Amino acid sequence: MAPRPYASRWLAVPAAFLAGVAVSSGVAIAQQPNMQNALNALFGARSSLQMAAPNKGGHRDRAIALVNQAIAEVEAGIAYAGN
Repeated sequence: MAPRPYASRWLAVPAAFLAGVAVSSGVAIAQQPNMQNALNALFGARSSLQMAAPNKGGHRDRAIALVNQAIAEVEAGIAYAGN
């Protein structure tokens, strides 16, 4: 896998922040602070992983995929509780 340009690493941080803001607006209505805290932590973890050097033998990519899966599960839990 070819290394990403330096600028794209910095785009991950604002993208994660905006995603967190978008999700947090819906969570505030549902009043699920623990799920929101978990979601924010996962967004932070994903951002850090994306900025890490890709020289980890595929483990970094696997970790990103697992964090993405965890984000989807937390969002699904929030949506389920909101219904």
